[in-house]
Amino acid sequence: MLEIALLACLTLLFSLIITPIIIKFSKKLNATDKPNVRKVHKAPIPTLGGLAIFISFLLGLLILQPTSTYHFAIIIGAFLIIVLGFFDDITDLSAKFKFIIQIGIACIVVFGGGLHIEFVNLPFGGQIEFGFMSSLITVFWIVGVTNAINLIDGLDGLAAGVSAIALFTIAGMAVSMGDVYVATMALILFFSIVGFLRYNFYPAKIFMGDTGALFLGYMIAVLALLGFKNVTIISFIIPIFILAVPISDTLIAIIRRYVNKQPLSSPDSSHLHHRLLHMGFSHKHTVLFIYALSTMFSLAAILFSMTTVWGSVAIFAVAMLALQALIENLELINSKYKPLTNFFKALKHKP
Repeated sequence: MLEIALLACLTLLFSLIITPIIIKFSKKLNATDKPNVRKVHKAPIPTLGGLAIFISFLLGLLILQPTSTYHFAIIIGAFLIIVLGFFDDITDLSAKFKFIIQIGIACIVVFGGGLHIEFVNLPFGGQIEFGFMSSLITVFWIVGVTNAINLIDGLDGLAAGVSAIALFTIAGMAVSMGDVYVATMALILFFSIVGFLRYNFYPAKIFMGDTGALFLGYMIAVLALLGFKNVTIISFIIPIFILAVPISDTLIAIIRRYVNKQPLSSPDSSHLHHRLLHMGFSHKHTVLFIYALSTMFSLAAILFSMTTVWGSVAIFAVAMLALQALIENLELINSKYKPLTNFFKALKHKP
């Protein structure tokens, strides 16, 4: 694995060289992300940075040539998601159209490549068979994670950094399980992102755009699925922990819009990074705070995989309490939603 990791490092060099070329290419196409009321940057920034990550990733594949029965379908899906993101960055496609295409791409991996979650083993014996629902659950997972990464792509280096942390964790756990394919793919992609971050971290010279966010979301979804499919229900929660920040931010946004009677597809300025900025965090410190949060959840995922069933339950409970406290203190749903705070206040004043 050390040799694979060293060769994967070459993608960092590729990314460092290719990203400035993509910056010039984006400017030539006038593919820039222009400021608006929801965005925090003040001037147009070149987008299409996802192409730099993708090209570096492809060069890494050519060097290491990882093999799997799912590989062909995964790479076809990756090409298609890149095409979708590219045209969205150029022409601003409708949310409905993108969603339909994402479902189609997920179906290629699931039905064409044969990748799906068939069952999970229960911690106290027996298993849950998903049957005909297995393919639908897998499609839902791929599309959901793909969009979760896209939704947190709101600050310089945020989505790239969170994705890098998730991929490094997936790679580490794949190594511990002896899964060479997942470890290799995750490391190639990790180093491709790290090179890109040199130009994407605050103040960003380029954004990854939907080209990069959709691609990273898709790849993380697939690799997490490959690494933890058909295992115990405890292990099945591990990828959810690794991706806790983008997944929770997405679910909270859905709940917030439902509670506030807004269309589920309507954008707003109440995501985690928006609320941190509103509280007075600087741009850079907001991103670093979310990096730290992602790292904490990734460490929790590693502990989750190593402890007993009851230890896993305890870690899960603590994580959920911490998440609930974060939701209430940052008012991620609204200023009135504070059940945990109200509960402790009631205990404090109880005679």
